[in-house]
Amino acid sequence: MAEPVVLVIDDEPQLRSNLRDCFEDYGFTVLTAICAEDALEMLLREKVDACTVDIRLPGMTGNEFIAKASRMRPQLKFVIYTGSWNYEIPGDLANAGVTPEEIFNKPCEDPEIIARTIERLIARGAAAPRH
Repeated sequence: MAEPVVLVIDDEPQLRSNLRDCFEDYGFTVLTAICAEDALEMLLREKVDACTVDIRLPGMTGNEFIAKASRMRPQLKFVIYTGSWNYEIPGDLANAGVTPEEIFNKPCEDPEIIARTIERLIARGAAAPRH
């Protein structure tokens, strides 16, 4: 079975790098993007299983990205990694399957927790019946 592919979307280079290193150590193939627009382009040409998304991005917001990406790829899983401590899931993102268990606040002391969440989401998606 191929390694899961995770797309990390964050405009902060150090955070992108830290998540990439952790996720690669966890056995994921990792792609990175600094903005939602670049991430959407990647989704057109790459197989991606899950995305770690910052909410405050230059240009299109993380919320807008998740809404568009979930329409493009309904099976795609999302984890939100944000500096907004009072972030609440908008209704359209709840419809895309985002739950409070997939929201992590920056800085995360142990990014392996995020990796385990991604692994669980991908496993749950693989077990779901295909329509």
